[in-house]
Parts: sequence; C-alpha cells; structure tokens
Amino acid sequence: MESTFYKKVTAAVEKKESLFDRHKGKYALRSMFAGAFLTMSTAGGAIAADQINQVHPVLGRFTFAFLFAWGLIYILFLNAELATSNMMYLTAGTFWKKISWHKALVILLYCTLFNLIGALIIGFLFARTSSFASLDIQSFIAGGVKARLARPSGLIILEGVLTNIFVNVAILSFLLIDNASAKMWIAISAVFLFVYLAQEHVIANFASFSIVKFSVIANQVENFGWLNIFREWTAAFIGNYIGGGLIVGLSYAWFNHNENKYVD
Repeated sequence: MESTFYKKVTAAVEKKESLFDRHKGKYALRSMFAGAFLTMSTAGGAIAADQINQVHPVLGRFTFAFLFAWGLIYILFLNAELATSNMMYLTAGTFWKKISWHKALVILLYCTLFNLIGALIIGFLFARTSSFASLDIQSFIAGGVKARLARPSGLIILEGVLTNIFVNVAILSFLLIDNASAKMWIAISAVFLFVYLAQEHVIANFASFSIVKFSVIANQVENFGWLNIFREWTAAFIGNYIGGGLIVGLSYAWFNHNENKYVD
C-alpha cells in the first residue's frame, strides 16, 4: 500500500520545483500572497482584539488567535507558498531524494524572502488605513511585537520549534483528511493553539512587525531596530525549521519509507 503522505508530498515537491524552475515570478507572487494572507488575518485579529478587550481584558487574546488562524486556511485552499509548511515538504522531499538539499534550501529561502515582501507591502497599506490611524502603544499588536523583541534568542528558537509542530499538524491534517470541513477545522485548531500560546512563527512575525513598523507607534516600541528585528526573525526561522522540517517532515518521511502496512 502506497502512502498517501508520500504521494501528496512528492507531488507537491515536484510541483514547487517545476514552478520555481520555469517561472520564478509566479513562485514569488504565490509566496507574496502567503505573507499577505497572514498579514490580513493579523490586521483583522489585532483590531478585533483591541475592541473585545474593552469588554473583558482576557478575551482579546482568544479573539486574535481565532481570527489569525483563518490566514492559514486562505493559504491552504488558495495554493499560496508558505515557508513554514515548505520546511516540512522540502525536507521530506530531500529524504526521499526527490530534490537536492541545495535546491530545497534555495527554494525555501526564496519563499521566505517573498513571504516577507508580501507582508511588508500589505502591512504598509494597513498601517495607513483608518483602522490603524489611532493605534497606540497599549494596543494588542504592539504588546505582542514588544514581547517578542524582548525574548532571548534561545527562547525564540524553542518556541519556534513548538510553533511549527503545530503548523505542520495543520498541514498533515490538510493532506491526510478527505473532508473539506474537517481539513479546515483541524487546521484552525492547530494554528489557534500556537497563536493563543503566543509562540514564535517567523511569517506571522513578518506580518505583525510590518504593520507596527509602518504605523504611527513605530518609534515608541522598545528595541524596535532592524538589527534586533533580524535577530528575532532569524531565531524564529531556525526554530521553525527544527520543528517543521526535522521533527515533523523528517519523521513522517521516515515513517513512510520502506513500509507497506503502517503508512499515512
């Protein structure tokens, strides 16, 4: 019995590599859409959190986590290219020798760069809308950015590992479950949990940091210099790769290697 995981992941890796080789502009735009979709759900969730916190100060975090999760649903159903899920796909692909390590790394970094560009563009636009015109340093999104910038790199890496296990549980569910509603709600549950726990996801950080960086409060956020931002993003990327690429991607590739009964 051939593994569904093997079939779907190898097909996805071949499709990604083919598009990257044939038309890097299309691959870049799909990656930009992923960054934009997460920035859209970040923006909506942040404003909703501020409003709900006026009802009760603990409800905003719940609201933000739920609304943010829909950004991943947009990515999954609309075929955008997200770096943190590609960590799983490409690592499994290299294990099965469907793609070289060098090529996988190039595609992953290219995807990450254009996730960032998509987040920066949409973040810049949102920061200039009426919804964010009265943003203040006490807002939900500002507090989240400030907290992340204050974390030591080791903690960011640890939380990045845990985050991308959650994210790739969502991706695995999307791959292995047939019912569209079940795919959606299991993916939402996994993303909700990591966001509610305030863990580290490098592309989500691209989204929130971009909105705040272009907003009226950018100069009021402590430690918000580009060097510290880059440190935070780098540590989150490393943690995300360990969690999504090595722990989930490599494990599931090994589970489904040379097996004909217990397969996914």
